[in-house]
Amino acid sequence: MTEETGVASFRTLDDIDPKGKRILLRADLNVPLEGDEVLDSTRISRVAPTIRELTGKGAIVIVLSHLGRPKGTVVPDMTLKPVAEPLAKAVGLPVTFVETTWDDDAPERAVAAAQPGDVLLMENTRFHPGEEQNQPGFVRKLMDLGDIYVDDAFSAAHRAHATTEGIAHFLPAVAGRAMEAELRALEVALEHPERPLVAVVGGSKVSTKLDLLGTLACKVDTMIIGGGMANTFLAARGKPIGRSLCEHDLVDRAHEILDQAEAGGCNIMLPVDVVVAEDFKPHAHHRTVDVEKVNAKERILDIGPKTIQAVNDCFSKARTLVWNGPFGVFELEPFDRGTVLTARHAAELSREGRLRSVAGGGDTVAALNHAGVTDDFTYVSTAGGAFLEWLEGKSLPGVKVLEIGKAG
Repeated sequence: MTEETGVASFRTLDDIDPKGKRILLRADLNVPLEGDEVLDSTRISRVAPTIRELTGKGAIVIVLSHLGRPKGTVVPDMTLKPVAEPLAKAVGLPVTFVETTWDDDAPERAVAAAQPGDVLLMENTRFHPGEEQNQPGFVRKLMDLGDIYVDDAFSAAHRAHATTEGIAHFLPAVAGRAMEAELRALEVALEHPERPLVAVVGGSKVSTKLDLLGTLACKVDTMIIGGGMANTFLAARGKPIGRSLCEHDLVDRAHEILDQAEAGGCNIMLPVDVVVAEDFKPHAHHRTVDVEKVNAKERILDIGPKTIQAVNDCFSKARTLVWNGPFGVFELEPFDRGTVLTARHAAELSREGRLRSVAGGGDTVAALNHAGVTDDFTYVSTAGGAFLEWLEGKSLPGVKVLEIGKAG
């Protein structure tokens, strides 16, 4: 990977003395809500150890996060207030929610009144236009609230916003425990992997993962292509795909990626058999056929048993696995079998210590949750865009700036 993604030069919580300090902690509490109820608290749980450690050492912790896309205005439905109680429960400490429009002095007053060991959760930082625009004035307001900046939001690290990048230029900046764990897991997976290194790239569209496919083709030993994007590659190899999702304008690009992989010694695995149906709905009438035998009215909705076995055999021989994207339409039964059975095999190998498995991306996490194996993978990233951009070898502003910041 690029030099920017290495973790050797990072400072962590081990490099600071937080006692009596005001810690600006960037978390990613952008969690799904239904009314005032948090539907998935994974991201809340991830930041809790950092908060507990800092408060335990006598710091005042000021939690900063965004929620949704309010576009620089106050949107009541996007308040972080419902997150305060689940955060308090996860941390095991009271959390004071600070209501603010970010144009008032509520943050300053709350911080001034706080005592060592207190936890403050500030209102959605995206309620102010200066957050996404990384405005110097907003950065100054934020930095005046704290003494040290701790970034625990890898999932927001691909954004050069005030709370993810701007503050770190002016305060001592270190990675929190969740950020540190994420970076170390990713480093082991792609920078210094045990080989054979296998990548699964799934999902619906080639167009969203062109950079990723090109990068991985030069780095991994085997790349397994699944999901809707596999159809474009099957078409590139002259296979019939019926009415399946396919980006016909990218067939030539798929050819190039296949040639690039072959030239670089990367083995590309595509489905050899598939599950097809004429209707796109749960429990639709379906059949399993070799890829040469898809008829004109059918859609490919999952991989077949021969492909599942081939994928599992590949996993068994691998030492490191990077997974981004499902194999089939896992939301619709029975077209989830390819994803579920391969994910469970990878999980079993990981539990036995035979495979280091790193997975990430929104659909990927949902698919692993569906398979019931999220906790068995070596590391599952809650990041979406940041995980993808990191795999592509791009420099992430929120990561890069941690190398620049100097801890006190």
